[in-house]
Amino acid sequence: MVHHVILWKLKKEFNGKNKKEILDGIKNNLESLSGKIPGLLDIEVITTPLPSSNADVMLDCHLEDEETLKAYQVHPEHIKVADTYVRPYVEVRMCMDCIR
Repeated sequence: MVHHVILWKLKKEFNGKNKKEILDGIKNNLESLSGKIPGLLDIEVITTPLPSSNADVMLDCHLEDEETLKAYQVHPEHIKVADTYVRPYVEVRMCMDCIR
């Protein structure tokens, strides 16, 4: 099994009053991928970091294997969500994938 973790920091211009709306869009749309992508075992998006954090969003998911991870990354549903609800709003992305 592959554990896929992403941390994002929002662009500064999105830290105002619309921040909650953006975070909700990221969370709801990424989590909606559950059941749509073969081999995606579970997916959770956390948008309530403690003040000590230096990231705004964490994606935490498990996939069957490395091939499934590669397929997930280019799956049309994933690309649509990433291009619409994530990439326009983030300035920093960090990723860690590991075998569990």
